[in-house]
Amino acid sequence: MTKAVADLNHRLDLPSDQDSTGRSLGQEEMQLLREVIERGHLNSTRGTMVERLEKEFAASLDVKYAYACASGTAAIHTAIAAINPDPGDEIITSPITDMGAITPILYQGAIPVFAEVDPRSWNVTAESIEACLSARTRAIVVTHLFGNPCDMDPILDLAERREIPVIEDCAQAYCAEDRGRLAGTMGAIGCFSLQQGKHMTAGEGGLVVTRNDQLARRLFLFINKAWGYGDPQPDHYFLALNYRLTELQGAVAVAQLKKLRPMVEQRITAASQLTAHLKGVRGIEAPGVRPESVHTFWKYCLRVDDKVISGGAATLASRLKKMNISSAPRYIQKPAFMCELFQKQRTFGHSHYPFNLARPEVLHYDREHFPMTFEALEHILVLPWNERYTEEHVERLAQGIRTAVGESVGGVG
Repeated sequence: MTKAVADLNHRLDLPSDQDSTGRSLGQEEMQLLREVIERGHLNSTRGTMVERLEKEFAASLDVKYAYACASGTAAIHTAIAAINPDPGDEIITSPITDMGAITPILYQGAIPVFAEVDPRSWNVTAESIEACLSARTRAIVVTHLFGNPCDMDPILDLAERREIPVIEDCAQAYCAEDRGRLAGTMGAIGCFSLQQGKHMTAGEGGLVVTRNDQLARRLFLFINKAWGYGDPQPDHYFLALNYRLTELQGAVAVAQLKKLRPMVEQRITAASQLTAHLKGVRGIEAPGVRPESVHTFWKYCLRVDDKVISGGAATLASRLKKMNISSAPRYIQKPAFMCELFQKQRTFGHSHYPFNLARPEVLHYDREHFPMTFEALEHILVLPWNERYTEEHVERLAQGIRTAVGESVGGVG
């Protein structure tokens, strides 16, 4: 171990979003939790905290409707169900995302069709989406990966011409903006996550938002087993689940929402500082942010040039680990379609449903069909990030990266 590495190991630890060091949880959450427990209504159908969260979240985005649900996956599932695809319909999505954003498509009997990503932003584009369109396309899911919003205008223009609804996956993109518009407000439906590591958290949970009255009705019903709460003669109108959020989670989320803007601003400030510290370091590329967008940094991701840094992102991650700096090369180990779920079509029993309804060409998952996706994953290094990073933490991280890069290439530029 070099003296530089040894010196770094004796410096402060980086805060983690997996525990209290990297989470802004405190008395505000405790007070609202106490109110819920004292009232004794832990179910949202009888309580008030989840309803309060929904109203305040809708107001924060200036949308008409917001509904809380059990997870980010539940949010995507609720959105897909609101679109109401027929079996075998196609929904275009990204191959670089959490599986929880893809399995709801299959559960609703539709076929995920994967669009290529831009190897610099790691987001889908209008061009890659257009290449996937067919007569069966029922919806488009765009993922604002890592808090960096997709270039939405050409995507929305394409969708409008084809009369295809756009669902925004904003699990990693609270407060992100594209041309002055908040992520989640540009498409037909926006989906958010309250999972442990997101910008705001209740441990688990999700939110769906829309301005459309008809979609809002289906969103509400799907979260509530399609039971028409408040209707003159309610019934279970269609197949649906119980995806409700508890009052306890709602209380935590209400308190978190009040802190959201300052938390996001701190993430952006710290990211700007790190980008400045890394300027000129050979073999790495800081996140690219389009001038018309606001990147809110769920994570800070480097693009690693393996022609400069021997061993690429994996080697850099290994060297950082020796300095007690965690990182994740590749983000996900392989594109979603390379998982056994897709490769062996393991869904409902031995039926292969709904894959057995798919056009054969959309089930071609070979590398040759997705060169940019594989290239993107091979060069990503995901760094830990949260709102508790101070300038000292940023300096610690920057020094670690510079040291690790220096060991790999024999110096920095």
